[in-house]
Amino acid sequence: MSGHVKLFIPGPTEVSEKTFRAFCTPMIGHRGSDFKALYGEIQPKLQNLFGTKRPVFLSTSSAWGIMEGAIRNLVPIGGKVLCCMCGAFSDKWFDVSRRCGREAIGLQVEWGKPILPDEVQKVLSSDNFDAMTLIHNETSCGLRNPLWDIAEVMKKFPKVMFIVDTVSSFSTQWIPMDELGIDVMLTGSQKALALPPGLALFAVSERAMERATKVEGRGYYFDFLEFAKNAEQNMTPSTPSISHIFALRSKLEEIENEGLEKRFQRHSKTNALVHEWVKQNGFGFFAQEGYRSVSLTCVENTRGIDVAAWVKRLRERHGLQIDGGYGKLKGKTFRISNMGDETEDSIRDLLAKLDDTLKN
Repeated sequence: MSGHVKLFIPGPTEVSEKTFRAFCTPMIGHRGSDFKALYGEIQPKLQNLFGTKRPVFLSTSSAWGIMEGAIRNLVPIGGKVLCCMCGAFSDKWFDVSRRCGREAIGLQVEWGKPILPDEVQKVLSSDNFDAMTLIHNETSCGLRNPLWDIAEVMKKFPKVMFIVDTVSSFSTQWIPMDELGIDVMLTGSQKALALPPGLALFAVSERAMERATKVEGRGYYFDFLEFAKNAEQNMTPSTPSISHIFALRSKLEEIENEGLEKRFQRHSKTNALVHEWVKQNGFGFFAQEGYRSVSLTCVENTRGIDVAAWVKRLRERHGLQIDGGYGKLKGKTFRISNMGDETEDSIRDLLAKLDDTLKN
């Protein structure tokens, strides 16, 4: 594509020509048999990816719609939600919860530090919470929270709904929803799935769906009961982005052909290449060791370079784009994504061109 800048940012990620062709499949009616067949065809593959026997719902929205919807569906107005806060997006979930009229309590740690299971248990034991929110992979600072250990703690608090954002970790590693006891597991199309932005995917546990029946003020667009009722007929509550679902079908076929274990290994290997480059070039890691993302790397600008100028050189000279740091970390860090369709060859090519532009 002439003039195209290839994206190595943490979302949206690069979309392949094959995926774009699937996205441009001729339109079908969203209330007819063709759509029902499309919806039903992808369900088993989605359930396999989510590690669940529950239906996987499709929402024409960003993942933020479901993040807000989970609060509105599972926490009564005036109810209490514990928000685990370790970066820009988890901090924002706290704000969203309050804007929805819920009492939000923050378990706040320094950006780049993980949410630890002992702290979760301590706070949950201190009060009566309706739900807890956790971002598995905090994209803003390249941090991966210890989901498996936190899930063990959550099993001690069966009345607390466990809501997990897997937006930038989904399909880069195994996250079995049912085994972990997650009540709402959500993701978006524009990260590791390497689809255009605009589609959210989520699944809801049986007990969470039961909770939703007792919560008033759920709204309509993100009402879990509406999603469940329509899913029984292989439909969505409102008009879906059919193009996204065609592209999703194509991507699910690719994932199936590659194999989940090989997909996880590919992300691990490409992530390791970036980490080695960071060390060789005298930079640091923003996220604490042992808790770093496998789908992106937040690099600490320990060399004090002009990140904005460097990112601009990379874009102008080589047609590649990395991220110059998110929010308050802009310029102090930069982020390199290895999620989606990236391979060892494509990451090596990026790193060589980072070296070329870093010399200046």
